[in-house]
Amino acid sequence: MTATVVKRATPPAPARPDGARGRRLRRRGRIVALLFALPALLLLGALVVYPVLFSVGRSFFDATGTEFVGGENYAEMFRDPATLKAIRNTAIWVVVAPTLLTGLGLILAVLVEKVRWATAFKLLLFMPMAVSFLAAGIIFRLAYDEDPDKGVLNAAVVSVHDAFTGSSSYPTARPRDGEGLTREPDGSYVTAADVSPGGTAALGLVGVAPKDLPGEAGPASGAASDTAAPDEVRGVVYLDFTPGGGGEPGVVDREESGLPGVTVEAVRDGKTVASTTTASDGSFRFTGLDDGAYALKLPPDNFAPPYEGVSWLGPALVTPAIIGAYLWIWTGFAMVLIGAGLSTLPRDALEAARMDGANEWQIFRRITVPLLAPVLTVVFVTLVINVMKVFDLVYIIAPGPVQEDATVLATQMWLVSFGGGNNQGLGSALGVLLLLLVIPAMVFNVRRFKRSQR
Repeated sequence: MTATVVKRATPPAPARPDGARGRRLRRRGRIVALLFALPALLLLGALVVYPVLFSVGRSFFDATGTEFVGGENYAEMFRDPATLKAIRNTAIWVVVAPTLLTGLGLILAVLVEKVRWATAFKLLLFMPMAVSFLAAGIIFRLAYDEDPDKGVLNAAVVSVHDAFTGSSSYPTARPRDGEGLTREPDGSYVTAADVSPGGTAALGLVGVAPKDLPGEAGPASGAASDTAAPDEVRGVVYLDFTPGGGGEPGVVDREESGLPGVTVEAVRDGKTVASTTTASDGSFRFTGLDDGAYALKLPPDNFAPPYEGVSWLGPALVTPAIIGAYLWIWTGFAMVLIGAGLSTLPRDALEAARMDGANEWQIFRRITVPLLAPVLTVVFVTLVINVMKVFDLVYIIAPGPVQEDATVLATQMWLVSFGGGNNQGLGSALGVLLLLLVIPAMVFNVRRFKRSQR
């Protein structure tokens, strides 16, 4: 039997227009495409190209905009200490913020995969992205407030500090002038007259409001009448103030209250030989003392001001504090982008590594991170571009006295141009500098996208 081979006819290729007709069709297609792109091009020219060209031209004129000064604004820019500080702070932002955000995003993206409620966790971390920088700045300005009654961070710091260290109950207490106690350079108070065993002493203080007395404070009159044994020194520390008026200064009156919890030291030849704490009625007692004269000392810890927390918005910490607010906003963004890249990783490579005995840290370091390198690079460069333009957080969170310590190029450009400097020539030069710094990162990102598309 002979097999018959049937050949199918190849369909003819579609005819391509050529000649004059083809050129007309191509020209018409370009015109239609241009008409569709024209609105976008007009907006791009009005909102981007024209402001850039205007700023470049304006940077070569003086503050009034009438006199051409050439490159003087650019030279002045690098002579101004405030501008140099802004460049330094911008460099800190560029190095610290994107690095921390990329690292946090990577760690959270890997850990979220192992969490049961991963979607809810991602939503919770991504929610700050819905908050404007203005609102976030106000939130963190309040959170960083130095007053523990207003700033939540200092409230937590003070609570932890007082739980381990404690605080003085009488920060405003002081003796009356000329009433037997003298102030030492270290803030302590020492009796002017020495006391010998068998003697007593009444140490009166003022400056404490009766409402601020501890709840266990009792009348001091009973303790003041106690007598001392031959080998002991007795005394009382009391509030030398009679509610409602009356009373005699330097004398323990019936209505006057003792001050409990006050540390009292017996000092001899400049050395502390005994120490005790007053009871609820303000009484104290030293026993077993050798013969001789002793000075009674109230150490400075009794009058130490309460711990006020950390000056988050002081000159030293204002930039790290603002970067912390920025991390709160953008960590969710980095986590979601890196998580999307993590979901595309080949699972067979990870499972093969586990079967070969690799632990999770080795898989993360030698497989996950190298495979995610393109995504991590895109996230890092995107954040670099973003932090170079940061303005809202710095301007809102940093108080006026430390605004110069926290300033970055964007805020310095605004301050020089409109915030009191009124020198739009120098401000335009700062804008051009900021543009030149952003362009390399933008070009790198665009090339990276093109390579990934290939």
